Amino acid sequence: MSGAASGVRQLTFSVLRALFRALPMPASLRDRLRNRGLDRIGSWSPPPPRGRIGADADGIRPLQRADERAIGYAAAEEASLPAALPATLVAFYLPQFHPFEENDAWWGKGFTEWRNVSRALPQFEGHVQPRLPGDLGFYDLRVGETLRAQAKLAADHGIGAFCFYFYWFSGHTLMEQPLRQWLADSTIELPFCLCWANENWTRRWDGRNQDVLIGQQHSAEDDLAFIAHVADYLRDRRALKVEGRPVLLLYRPQLLPDPKATAARWRGWCRDNGIGEIHLAYVQSFERPDPRDIGFDAAVEFPPNIAAPRQLNTTQFLLNPDYEGDVRDWRELAAQMRRAPLADYPLYPGVNPGWDNEARRPGRGRVLLHASPRGYGDWLHDTVHERLRDVPQARRMVFINAWNEWAESAVLEPDARLGHAWLQATRRALVPSQAAPSRPCIVIHAWYLDALPELLQAVKDSGLQARLVITTTGERQAQVQSIIDAQGLTAEIWVYGNHGRDILPFLHAADRLLQQNESLVLKLHTKRSSHRDNGDQWRREMVEALLGTAQAAANLAHLQADPRIGLMAPAGHLLNVADYIGGNALRMERLWALLGLDSAPGNGQFASGSMFWVRLPALRPLLDAHLLPSMFDTEAGQIDGTLAHAIERATGAVVSAAGFTVADTSEVEGAPPRASSSEYAYARGR
Repeated sequence: MSGAASGVRQLTFSVLRALFRALPMPASLRDRLRNRGLDRIGSWSPPPPRGRIGADADGIRPLQRADERAIGYAAAEEASLPAALPATLVAFYLPQFHPFEENDAWWGKGFTEWRNVSRALPQFEGHVQPRLPGDLGFYDLRVGETLRAQAKLAADHGIGAFCFYFYWFSGHTLMEQPLRQWLADSTIELPFCLCWANENWTRRWDGRNQDVLIGQQHSAEDDLAFIAHVADYLRDRRALKVEGRPVLLLYRPQLLPDPKATAARWRGWCRDNGIGEIHLAYVQSFERPDPRDIGFDAAVEFPPNIAAPRQLNTTQFLLNPDYEGDVRDWRELAAQMRRAPLADYPLYPGVNPGWDNEARRPGRGRVLLHASPRGYGDWLHDTVHERLRDVPQARRMVFINAWNEWAESAVLEPDARLGHAWLQATRRALVPSQAAPSRPCIVIHAWYLDALPELLQAVKDSGLQARLVITTTGERQAQVQSIIDAQGLTAEIWVYGNHGRDILPFLHAADRLLQQNESLVLKLHTKRSSHRDNGDQWRREMVEALLGTAQAAANLAHLQADPRIGLMAPAGHLLNVADYIGGNALRMERLWALLGLDSAPGNGQFASGSMFWVRLPALRPLLDAHLLPSMFDTEAGQIDGTLAHAIERATGAVVSAAGFTVADTSEVEGAPPRASSSEYAYARGR
């Protein structure tokens, strides 16, 4: 097709899309018309906007291992669940992780979904690909030990059931072997249900009608043959039930000639064959009719389908200049759905831990950027404890998309980058929110140990009742302990490498403390600034403003009285970023994109010297990015231009993006007035 003809089609598509969006109509009708239109002219859609190409990387794009552990990596840990779970969590489960005859023919001998997963490449900076498995490895679902391990992991973290995708094509099934093994293994106790993925199986992996490998032939006879085939699953003692009725899901009811007639046939067959009444639900994957209108009992939300959060393509720094994928903001999706009222028909809410199908559509995938375990946990928590608050217990069910959709990065299983973080977020979401401790936590990074006694003395003299955490390197740990003992203090020592100045150790510690429900933290470090002749004065001035005997209690009271304050810098050390960008401009540009900050990199303020009081939830945009330690520069005495320096300048923007304010200690009652001098003594502007 000529470029002119393609342009005309893209323009036509854009005009029709704008008109379609402007027309008022019921959501169910809009969904139906949208799908029909995309089936016919979806290929006319113009490509997404392009990302940033050709910007000078200045040597700051190092190779990164796909299996590197990020900040926030969570090792396996045992923890108890509530005695009575507030809802049943049901995770969608893909059984494609084993070779079978049809995939051998279509994709090559030995193909499994792992081939797609392992070939994925990052298309832009911060694109987490490939997404590699952790504890369970590149498993084969024909192995019973794998099924048992998955079931135990799920149950230990609060998952109440798996919803297995079921692939039936007019009497022919695909990928059923693992499901039959599950049925045959009486040692597996985890409940389950089936979701018939009743669309064509295509080479495009998108459920559309192009490049069909095996198609559906829906008919009355096929309806009866299907329900007879799955009867063993419905009769099993572990079948997920609602009010005593086995649950059966249908992925796309509108592909059936008459969904209501199909539902009636299934119900009648089950009554006549000893199963009794069944609970039919459909998945809102492409359309959202009232389930009662099509003979079903309920609907199931299926994020991120039928959602269009804001597009982020233009802010990304491309690694592949030919990238044509669609990058969206997962955070916006989560924020919208976690607060959405339930429909006026029976609806089971859905939650999604992330989405990125780059593995299936190289260079053209749909990416929902900025998903995080904590963000997912917030979404799940609000769904369980708020959206379902008025729903009867028997129908308090949440579907999670998904347990193991590795090629779509919708995964709860342990991965190489974050370990068990997604599973642990699932477990925590089932517990009601708990207030953070009222006492603060003081975190000191100890590198220059000759300055540590001075800081510990300031902690003692402040009179604050605080949890004390000291980060240092392994070779300094014993000496740090001796200094603590000499001061008569009790402290926890957390060991990290000499990497990323004081910033990287603090991010590790802050992430860990936030997971432990800490909130108010005073960040200090044994700052020397040996390139300056006033480095000791700089440190002492900041410590006095933050922790001095005359002000420490007042600072804490001020923060406790105003929960809007996210960061409080020492008076005189809260600077305008634009005046102190220095050699950090390129780093800052890329950091802002990585964190998804909307503000311009030169806007806002930062705490010079990186000592401050902070409310840990205010650092969520930074902590939830789960940066890799290898992104931080090797220590070589740098005084500017590293990722750590860029993060220091990002603190104000991060706090503002989290919905908090930035202040300094001069605003505290009784504090000395801010110095009037316009010249900052400890850094050169611009």
